[in-house]
Amino acid sequence: MKLLRSERYSAFLLLGAAILGVVLANSAFGPGLQSVRDTHLPIPWLGLDLSVGHWVTDGLLAVFFFLAAIELRHELSQGELDSGRKALIPAVAAVGGVLVPAGIFLLLVRDPVLSDGWPIPTATDIAFALGALALVGRALPTRIRALLLALAVIDDLIAILIIAFFFTDDLRPLPLLAAVPVVLVFGWLSRRARSAPIVVILIVLGLAAWVLVHLSGIHSTIAGVALGLIMAGRSAGVARHALEPWSNGIILPLFAFVAALVTLPAVGLSELSPVFWAIIVALPVGKLIGITGGAVIANRLAGRSAPNLPLGDILAVAGLGGIGFTVSLLMNELAFANNHEIAVEGTLAVLVASLLAAVIGVILTAIRARHYRARAAV
Repeated sequence: MKLLRSERYSAFLLLGAAILGVVLANSAFGPGLQSVRDTHLPIPWLGLDLSVGHWVTDGLLAVFFFLAAIELRHELSQGELDSGRKALIPAVAAVGGVLVPAGIFLLLVRDPVLSDGWPIPTATDIAFALGALALVGRALPTRIRALLLALAVIDDLIAILIIAFFFTDDLRPLPLLAAVPVVLVFGWLSRRARSAPIVVILIVLGLAAWVLVHLSGIHSTIAGVALGLIMAGRSAGVARHALEPWSNGIILPLFAFVAALVTLPAVGLSELSPVFWAIIVALPVGKLIGITGGAVIANRLAGRSAPNLPLGDILAVAGLGGIGFTVSLLMNELAFANNHEIAVEGTLAVLVASLLAAVIGVILTAIRARHYRARAAV
């Protein structure tokens, strides 16, 4: 279990699962695996009719968002975001890292139908970015990891809001209203979770909240967010400790595998859609520019009220911030749910762009780590 808590190991596992998905999808096993992914496993008495793939993206991925929400709550209450002064730089940097990639995408994709994919390059993958930092950034000050973590957490919050507001087509208010008391009771009971029966009830309430949010028409990962934010601190810590290895070792790699299970389009580079090229540019370049620009502006705004961050530190964080991966793949699936061909190109673009961002980020981080090692040796 300790290995599955390692940020470096988790990053390698994610990348390996995605590569395996692409390779197998384009082998003799591809049609069979895609058929399994698209097989429906309904639960009629609950009103659920999801394919295997959607059980992963709508169901299991809610656990990842639940843990992300717990992380966000911790940062807001006692971490790097527990005051306006501390939150200013990562918050402005995160907003810059959303606006610039989205703007680049919309500049390159003029088709109104395809422009729905603008949220794809706005995401940062917490697990992958922190894993890459852990791989080459051991000599860096802890403030750099703290900045990257805070930035990624805020980025995830923005992604959650984007999913809630832009990917809800048919809102059904009754199930959503019914989910509210369920979530509130979950939060109340989590403060009394000292026995096995209470834990079982919490699990049942969590599943009920997920079902109701799904039936409301809102993407069901939002249920995980609500539960993670309302859960009591002590119980949330226990839940995170218990679920983190499962999320890192099974849920995220399985999602990466399923999302990457796409057949490579038999077209030349010139025939790829503008969506492909927009993601390729917007993720690594847009994030680098947006996060750096936002952090520099925030540094100026903060003045002496916050520690000044050197540009080299900001660039290292901004480079790693372009690794969209998990959340970008989810955005791609939501944006082009009704356009399989573009969804395939979007998936490939996210994988290539995230790899490019990882290379850029690792190089910038390694340069910065060498700088700190040299300074320590003097």
